[in-house]
Amino acid sequence: MQSGHRRSVVRGIRPATPPLAFPNLRLAPVSGICRLDAQKTSFAQPSSCGIVSRAMSLQEHRQAIDALDADIVRLLNERTRHVLEIGAIKTRHGQEIYAPHRERAVFQKVFRHNQGPITNEGLRAIYREIMSCALSLERSLTIAYLGPEATFTHQAALRRFGASLAYAPQRTIADVFNEVSRQQADYGVVPVENSTEGVVTHTLDMFVDSDLKIVSQIVLKISHCLAAKGRREDIRKLYVHPQTLAQCRGWIQRSLPQAEVVETSSNARSAELAAKEKHAAAITGELAGERYKIPILERDIQDNSANATRFLVLGRQCGPSSGADRTSLMFSLRDEAGALHRALAPFRRFRINMTKIESRPSKRKAWEYFFFTDIDGHAEDAKVAKAIEMLGQHCSFVKILGSYPNGE
Repeated sequence: MQSGHRRSVVRGIRPATPPLAFPNLRLAPVSGICRLDAQKTSFAQPSSCGIVSRAMSLQEHRQAIDALDADIVRLLNERTRHVLEIGAIKTRHGQEIYAPHRERAVFQKVFRHNQGPITNEGLRAIYREIMSCALSLERSLTIAYLGPEATFTHQAALRRFGASLAYAPQRTIADVFNEVSRQQADYGVVPVENSTEGVVTHTLDMFVDSDLKIVSQIVLKISHCLAAKGRREDIRKLYVHPQTLAQCRGWIQRSLPQAEVVETSSNARSAELAAKEKHAAAITGELAGERYKIPILERDIQDNSANATRFLVLGRQCGPSSGADRTSLMFSLRDEAGALHRALAPFRRFRINMTKIESRPSKRKAWEYFFFTDIDGHAEDAKVAKAIEMLGQHCSFVKILGSYPNGE
């Protein structure tokens, strides 16, 4: 192996910076490998990988980090310039700036390059903010979400879009839909189902009259925390949201049987109220605890350790297939025997997995129902498109709510 490096030139992109050089280190070929020599230093024993080296001093490590930081900043700006050019191309062609399918592909490629010690989850957080910053430079985006601030929906929105965008908390799920429909917000984030408590019916009902599409999903592990400014043994009142109460009922009965339970409108509101009282506590999330400066006394107190909530990202235009997608549908059946069985038969015929089905009253006619279902695949996939066409032959109404990357 020879010292030095090979320059590669790609049209329109500057070649990468050569490897960093330190004033007292040089590379020399020895027996087919590179030996790390040092001036005015003694060598350590050869390492298991065949590299002879010495321990760097604290100052040398810091100098190396400073040099690497300079390269990272330069490369981040170079990356962002490419993103801005792509944004300009999308704008000229009337395409959406946010592209969930491309985001998924970027994460997958980054993870494949990762050799540690940074974890994939750590890299996800880093690249989330890199992409969030680039999005904010492409266009001033506003994300509406079911508020108030510091709820789990807010946390889910931050996980998907990062901290660089503008966020607009809304009082109701209907308000989130309306903000996006009236183009007061670019995207909306709403909860749709919890692994413990089931579907959020109000979200499903909103799709009946809305033209918005599901463009992405977020699955967030829900970690409920006990927060209080006093000691646990001094807690006399417990503020808790009704759904959180249902998810933590067993823990409350075992751990705080003496506390008066007071229901609130949100987990953030619980933290806000408990922060003002000496002998009160809240079951809330970490984000709300930070927001209202109330210490966390215990984490993960939910009865089901696998507790998770699925959130939908609302937009106006779905992206192309990512190769691993989910499609959400809504349909209404004719009132005749065996209608549901015949309607679902095309999915079995084309071996399309159905991951969920729910029914909701239409609220237009007594005993008339809408069905909501999720299937694997994208609406533009040939088999999925044919199955949906055949579904329509047995239904009085079929609506594609959206196709989007499946999973995180």
